[in-house]
Amino acid sequence: MEIDIPEVKAEVEAAFAGYEAALAANDVEALDGFFRADPRTIRYGGGENLYGIEEIRAFRKGRSPAGIARTLERTVITTFGRDFAVASTMFRRESDGGRIGRQQQTWVRFAEGWRVVAAHVSALPASMP
Repeated sequence: MEIDIPEVKAEVEAAFAGYEAALAANDVEALDGFFRADPRTIRYGGGENLYGIEEIRAFRKGRSPAGIARTLERTVITTFGRDFAVASTMFRRESDGGRIGRQQQTWVRFAEGWRVVAAHVSALPASMP
């Protein structure tokens, strides 16, 4: 298996950047499009466990857009072959009191394009590395 095929990595980096732009704009429709529309798609968040695209959609629609802007750090995107990737990043939000956020996404290429099939978001105290 080839790891980090340049053109595949570029595709996932572009999808990840699109997700980040949609998140910063609180573009709920666009955010929805980055996740696989499937009952097996999972998103573990800072205060919620979401099973299936319907729960993820409901969370996005009900979430306040206040304080969601963030700065990314140490983003690592690794592709495995042509159809599977993992994106990991740390982030900071002014609204989080200095805590360090962590996000990890599993991306899979489908006929409709790259989609997140599993995601985890959590935060640590600011004193953690």
